[in-house]
Amino acid sequence: MDTLSRDSSSSSSNIVPMIGAFTGVIGLLLAIVALVQLSTVKKTLATQGDEVAKIATIENEVRSASSKADTAATDLKNLRDGIQGAFDKVSASIGQMQAQLTKMEEAMKKPAATAGAKGGKAAPTGVKNADGTYTVAAGDGLSKIARKFGTSVDALLAENPGLNPNKMHIGQKIKLPAGK
Repeated sequence: MDTLSRDSSSSSSNIVPMIGAFTGVIGLLLAIVALVQLSTVKKTLATQGDEVAKIATIENEVRSASSKADTAATDLKNLRDGIQGAFDKVSASIGQMQAQLTKMEEAMKKPAATAGAKGGKAAPTGVKNADGTYTVAAGDGLSKIARKFGTSVDALLAENPGLNPNKMHIGQKIKLPAGK
């Protein structure tokens, strides 16, 4: 038995170092694989770090552009409000001018007062008055008045000494020859 015991203990003592060596080799292989994987992870992490930096730069650019867009929108709103205010002022001025023009047109439509009138109504223009005079209307000249009343320019000048045909004005009274 002795021999059997020795043989079995000798073979078990040879297996233990072999198992230890085998385990060491497996551990070494696993360490090498882990080192390769760690190197790959470091490279990927470095690449990702660059990408994260690029994303941060892009984010800052977007924020800057957004701020500029907000400023531009505010400027456009202020410009629009200013233009609207100017249009409102111009519109009000045009309304006032139209009112003034209407008043002026109404004033021009009223007959002009004669120089000889004493606070009374002005004589109508373009017709023979009851006192035998004629009130000059717009566009009247001595020849037109003479034709209108069937007389001559000389007869009108003789009836109105000192009358200057070049200085006649609307509303001026001239005497008509008797019977005309």
